[in-house]
Amino acid sequence: MDFTNPLVYGVPCFLGLILLELTYSKTHDHKRKNLYQWKDLSASLFMGVGSALLAPLIKTISAIVIFNYVYEIFNPEIDGIRTNIMGWQSFGYTWYVWLACQLLDDFTYYWFHRQNHMVRALWAAHIVHHSSDNFNLGTAVRNGWFTIIYKPLFYMWLPAIGFPPEMVVVCLGIEALWQFQLHSVYIPKMGFIEKIFNTHTMHQVHHAKNVEYMDKNHGGFLNIFDKIFGTWKELDENIEVQYGVTHAPNSYNPWVILTHEYKDIWNDTKKSKNWYHKFMYIFGPPGWSHDGSTLTVKQMQRQLELNKQKA
Repeated sequence: MDFTNPLVYGVPCFLGLILLELTYSKTHDHKRKNLYQWKDLSASLFMGVGSALLAPLIKTISAIVIFNYVYEIFNPEIDGIRTNIMGWQSFGYTWYVWLACQLLDDFTYYWFHRQNHMVRALWAAHIVHHSSDNFNLGTAVRNGWFTIIYKPLFYMWLPAIGFPPEMVVVCLGIEALWQFQLHSVYIPKMGFIEKIFNTHTMHQVHHAKNVEYMDKNHGGFLNIFDKIFGTWKELDENIEVQYGVTHAPNSYNPWVILTHEYKDIWNDTKKSKNWYHKFMYIFGPPGWSHDGSTLTVKQMQRQLELNKQKA
């Protein structure tokens, strides 16, 4: 079966919704007139357009080819029937298979997203999305260009166990559509929905640089994986949210935004001749340092708790 990636239709909607939110904030919401800043929005749009242009080229190689290759290897045809090497018949296109694929896609997205925050080499690509001090639908398209290269590797296991590659690609597109609309401050808490789904207020927490909020709410559609694995945090309306990252690029130049963390990693590896230290500066958690000059998020949160206890 042939399917079209939902993002093909989503991109025009993204631009329309950004324009709508921008117009409303400038003309009707006096408290949020600075929700959008022109230079910041321009940088986000440039990176979003670049990502949209690069994605089809890179995904043709990294996603479609890899997924199809893995699917063929692990699900050979036996007497005309796709059969997984573990013995079961490869999955078809019934509704419950689609539902299972979307759920497992969400599970995979959680770990993919979480590792982007836990491994500095991956964070160097993902920090682009968090680098804006603004939280709006424009920020939603502020995507790093290098994430596309390694993202399919996290999802290879889905075609390996029998899900058709095109189904996996469609589920990835649906996930991206949901993620886009989460980047809005105009949607309040939604009661019972908050118990199941990852919502706008939860994603505000995720984009905050307040120490108590950092590295929380990595989920896609659902928040259950955050709750199971200890990374869920509810928005506290008594805390003023500060968006962005603690070590910002301080530039509207897209190339600086895209590459500044790689430059910082390179500089940090030269701080010590110890090869373990060099390894940790690349693959350890962001903020790790051999001399304590910078702190990881867990270290900062531990320090915050100690300060609260002393107060």
